[in-house]
Amino acid sequence: MALVLAFAVVPAAVQPTAARADNPIVQHVYTADPAPLVHNGRVYLYTGHDEDGSTYFTMKDWRVWSSADMVNWTDHGSPLSLTTFSWASADAWAGQVVDRNGRFYWYVPVKSRATGRMAIGVAVSDSPTGPFRDALGRPLVENGEIDPTVFVDDDGQAYLYWGNPNLWYVRLNADMTSYAGSATRIPLTTAGFGTRTGDANRPTLYEEGPWVHKRNGLYYLVFAAKCCSEFIAYSTAPGPTGPWTYRGTIMPTQGGSFTNHPGIADFKGNSYFFYHNGALPGGGGFTRSVAVERFAYNADGTIPVINMTNAGAPQAGTLDPYTRQEAETIAWGAGIETEPAAEGGMNVGWIDNGDYLKVKGVGFGAGASSFTARVASGNGGGTVELRLGSTNGTVVGRCAVPGTGGWQKWTTVTCPVSGATGTRDLYLRFTGGSGYLLNMDWWRFAAGAAATAPR
Repeated sequence: MALVLAFAVVPAAVQPTAARADNPIVQHVYTADPAPLVHNGRVYLYTGHDEDGSTYFTMKDWRVWSSADMVNWTDHGSPLSLTTFSWASADAWAGQVVDRNGRFYWYVPVKSRATGRMAIGVAVSDSPTGPFRDALGRPLVENGEIDPTVFVDDDGQAYLYWGNPNLWYVRLNADMTSYAGSATRIPLTTAGFGTRTGDANRPTLYEEGPWVHKRNGLYYLVFAAKCCSEFIAYSTAPGPTGPWTYRGTIMPTQGGSFTNHPGIADFKGNSYFFYHNGALPGGGGFTRSVAVERFAYNADGTIPVINMTNAGAPQAGTLDPYTRQEAETIAWGAGIETEPAAEGGMNVGWIDNGDYLKVKGVGFGAGASSFTARVASGNGGGTVELRLGSTNGTVVGRCAVPGTGGWQKWTTVTCPVSGATGTRDLYLRFTGGSGYLLNMDWWRFAAGAAATAPR
């Protein structure tokens, strides 16, 4: 613990101010420990949530995000928190969601109120965005160690892995909430997990944060290596329980956070590597942010070295402006926050003069004729400027938002649009007087008489 606390910082609140990049993928809260899940044409991303100003791993809930194009991410809020587990007292740390038989199982490490030790709980939902409930009312497994990952093999057998300082697994039963036999400790050999120097108690590089997946018959175990600061390394095996062979570094030590945490997913024909860093204003080892890079496996199945970038992954497709889009679907946001909306889902709020949302790669096609948004204001309202290319780009429309008598008293406003054609980055820039201006729940454009919606 002394090593961890030596890196303590006191970050400021999250206030991103520029849109020069798309990494980190969320800017209005600190996020950590990414775990992606591909389901029904979307990537769902499950993260931890570092509290503003943290000087320790102060984490009370988990968050869900999703994307259809890897750059515009929808905020689904927090469908799981410490309070979901009546037996948990603290430490909503790194977990993972898997789907099976139409249900979604979220495995998380939390501190047991009864023992004071870290334990693994499991929550379940019928939807990838929750709400989730405690599936057992007690820990699934408890031995004081953390960071569960779950892998379901082609034969249907599911495995739960976890551990720091050791590495454990159990074979989960088909119900995903119980297991056969007892926990097995995986031998941490230098052949399997690399050689660490300078710490006689930790002879291998394995530290924490395992992520297990399978590709072309080969099993991969990706992990955070050698605290502190950590890098991401991996091992491979012919079977889900080994024997493991160390393969080297995936992501070197980078990025302003002394921890890192991997997640890998394939989506729309490409592979993506998720991680966290300290790249946001006020960011650091206890105020982290999730980012993503696209990568390609080498011909022999090895994973190349992946470096952190500000650019992030390229967009996979375009965003259709002629269907309803949630306001909280964002490539980059400045000054805003989100909250649960009275009409369901989330809304964007805490909007001041000059704040903005960037939505990347919007496919306007032959052109839009109008813009409609669901808005509310407990103040005097404001204006939504629709700009293309940048916050100072061409204005294609302006929508006036009136005071509605409450921040959750919603109305719909529409304004004409001219010049929104082709595929462009859309900026919703908010202007008005002092104080908070308005909330926005959703928006959509209407195609012009000669325009057709992009396919």
